[in-house]
Amino acid sequence: MELNTLTHQVIALAGIAQAAALVQQLATTGKADELALETSLNSLLKTESDSVLEIYGNDLANLKMGLTHLEAQLTGYEIAYPDEARYSASMVFLERELSEQVAMLRTISIGLDRAKAQTDHFSLLHENVLANFGDIYLQTVSKLEPRIMVNGVPDYLSRAETANKIRACLLAGIRSAMLWKQCGGRRWRFLFFRKKIQIEVQRLVKLIE
Repeated sequence: MELNTLTHQVIALAGIAQAAALVQQLATTGKADELALETSLNSLLKTESDSVLEIYGNDLANLKMGLTHLEAQLTGYEIAYPDEARYSASMVFLERELSEQVAMLRTISIGLDRAKAQTDHFSLLHENVLANFGDIYLQTVSKLEPRIMVNGVPDYLSRAETANKIRACLLAGIRSAMLWKQCGGRRWRFLFFRKKIQIEVQRLVKLIE
């Protein structure tokens, strides 16, 4: 499988943007688009795949939220969804930090194996599975600096289930950031080839409209 293509990089970027959008939804409304949420969380369990799109359920429509939010962020002079843009940038940065933490990567791997076993008995969005995802994040990514500070409604942020969903989405965003890097994505490429990325995002959005 040829990973290093613009299309694959954009799909992975959409995965990051979708995770960030879900964090924003959960933090401000206590709810999230279920298809988008399941797509992002399922990507955590796809440690082996035959294609980049397979990681997101083999359907571009599963990434509609991520693609449309990414398109908005690449269009115009003002930053659309500023909190989401900040979460996305933080996830990309923390992925780079995490890649050097062998013990943390091992902890994540063990935790995800446990999550896969849990989904044999529970649904992906069951509280036990979500608690496991949240625990993985707390044991690993939350210890890295700078920590991602989520803005939202305190009542929602204080709820255990919502907090675990947010942590799971952040973990999924970092997984997509890892995929982006594996596909040849680099910060300098994003800066210098922004227009090409925007055109490809628009092309993919039209495919699912």
